[in-house]
Amino acid sequence: MDKKNLDKDKTKKSLNKIYSIYSDIANVADNVLKSRCPYKDSKSRCTAMFACTYQHMPSSHSSMPICTGSDVLDYRSAWEPSQR
Repeated sequence: MDKKNLDKDKTKKSLNKIYSIYSDIANVADNVLKSRCPYKDSKSRCTAMFACTYQHMPSSHSSMPICTGSDVLDYRSAWEPSQR
């Protein structure tokens, strides 16, 4: 076998393995985002730069708002503008 072909094969196998790993991670993230607000950080703080129904401001105004939404609700309706 030619050494160049062997390296290409190893490279292709490695890239396929990496793709498979990242593909699995992306699929899990997509499923989580269907029920968890993307603006809620790991400490349940709201990072949204807009008002949301589920934001709660702590007594210290220097802190970020706390997300009071459940991770099993459809949060998207909280962002819809009100009809007047």
